[in-house]
Amino acid sequence: MTPQPRIRHRLARAFAHFTQPISAWVVTAVCVVLVSITEPLIPALLKPLLDKGFTQNDFPVWQVPIALIGLFGLRGLGVFISQVAMAKATNHGLIQLRMKMFARLQNADLALFKQQTASALGNTLVFEVQNGAQLMVSSLMSLVRDSLTLLALVAYLLYLNWQLSLIVALLFPAVAWLMKALSKRLYQITRDTQTATDELAYVVEETSLAYREIRLHQAQSMQISRFETLAKTLQRLAMKTSVASSGMTPMTQILSAIALSGVISVALMQSQQTGMTVGGFAAFVTAMLMLIAPIKHLSEITGPLTRGLAALERGFELIENTPVETGGSHQSVRARGHIELENISVKYQPDMPWALHHIDLNIQPGETVALVGSSGSGKSTLANVLLRFVDVTEGKVSLDGTPLQAWDLLSLRHQFALVSQNVVVLNDTLTANVALGQTPDKQRVIECLNAAHLGEYLAGLPQHIHTMVGHNAFTLSGGQRQRLAIARALYKDAPVLILDEATSALDNESERLVQDALQSLQKNRTTLVIAHRLTTIQNADRIVVMEQGRIVEQGTHQQLLEAQGAYAAMFKLSQSGVLS
Repeated sequence: MTPQPRIRHRLARAFAHFTQPISAWVVTAVCVVLVSITEPLIPALLKPLLDKGFTQNDFPVWQVPIALIGLFGLRGLGVFISQVAMAKATNHGLIQLRMKMFARLQNADLALFKQQTASALGNTLVFEVQNGAQLMVSSLMSLVRDSLTLLALVAYLLYLNWQLSLIVALLFPAVAWLMKALSKRLYQITRDTQTATDELAYVVEETSLAYREIRLHQAQSMQISRFETLAKTLQRLAMKTSVASSGMTPMTQILSAIALSGVISVALMQSQQTGMTVGGFAAFVTAMLMLIAPIKHLSEITGPLTRGLAALERGFELIENTPVETGGSHQSVRARGHIELENISVKYQPDMPWALHHIDLNIQPGETVALVGSSGSGKSTLANVLLRFVDVTEGKVSLDGTPLQAWDLLSLRHQFALVSQNVVVLNDTLTANVALGQTPDKQRVIECLNAAHLGEYLAGLPQHIHTMVGHNAFTLSGGQRQRLAIARALYKDAPVLILDEATSALDNESERLVQDALQSLQKNRTTLVIAHRLTTIQNADRIVVMEQGRIVEQGTHQQLLEAQGAYAAMFKLSQSGVLS
């Protein structure tokens, strides 16, 4: 088990992200000091009021309301300004932290998205860091404010009666020990709670994404059972947190009551010997009772401070411990499109079979190469290797004679356009989705949409190309989503085109129209076509047949039919054009 870092090291690490703007913290500090040092003035006003106000006829009574109103008005103004300034600093630090986290997501090693679910990442970036920042900053301010208040009141108590103050001082070691013990307990509970929350959120995410499959297979009761089990785990952890946090307050109050009893007893004995005045005793007891509030706040600060730090640390771990994608320095405005795979092999895990094994393939600029084979034969893996979404385990892959690892990643991926069978559409306008990652040009967007045969759909939109397509494009049919991906590829105008089942969701008429658009798109471009529907790739310059991660044969459609090999067998078994 990893040892818990020291609390001061964790605080220093977290607070480093919230040090700006300096002016806000200066204003906060001045106001907090002002509020804290004026705390003893309240009991200080009682002493002359009780000693003189009830015995001397010439006591200036008019000064009492002025003093009280002025004191509380000054303190109220200080509290207001400090809270506003603290909110400014907190929110400034929060947006900077979120930007760092989101920026790291953009260049994080792709293994991150296999290790963590989308709901866990979203929960950390959106909710946890916000709650953590608010809890940490407010707890720190309470720590500073209550500590200064405590010091001011203790100084006033020492000024009034140092002997009685020694009794009060016995409280502090006991409270400090309780806070330390509680911090250790809460740290582990908070980490367990975060894990349980992620698991619960993931069940909700699964249910939302797979609602059709769950209803089709009547798996509602199974999902409810999973949710209930995780919810009860979270409930148990919440109760443990509540028990650990709630126990601090009564224990602190008992210690305070013991100290108060001792002070009153000793004060009564002192009054008989030294003639302690009523006003002095009332001022001392009032100041001592006022110690209870800051002591109580300090005793309760461990819970929210620990939860805040634990929440923020998940964000820090994302920024500091997540490796980034690595690339080289080679760049090109536009590649020629010469792709060479030299004896490459890919294995996702050491104990898993080869996804690709000893692949040799040379694709010339402008050539159209189709990959066919059963599911799991390695076609999509090969496409992902070209985009460096997967790195080869053995061998070398080159684009225009330069190994992919030597290419700058942004420049490398700028050379490719992808139309996948799984189309991802952002919750943004149609324009933004077509011109994804590039500066939108209205006329080009319209031309690309028309070329992808979305002109009729476009004409019916209320805001034309500026219409929001909605979350994951719920307003588009499956075929329209596929054609939107084609329009996106047309707009990017990359020298290398990868078509992964690009027409799989289209009806026969739409497929014919889109095939015409794709034929035009493929001109002067290197094109890699992944297809199950063999009728769509008969005109390819070369067809590569794959089985179990290996290339078993390649050639033109006619050559492979004449060879009477694997491709000919597949073609005969799929007279409808769909590979079994």
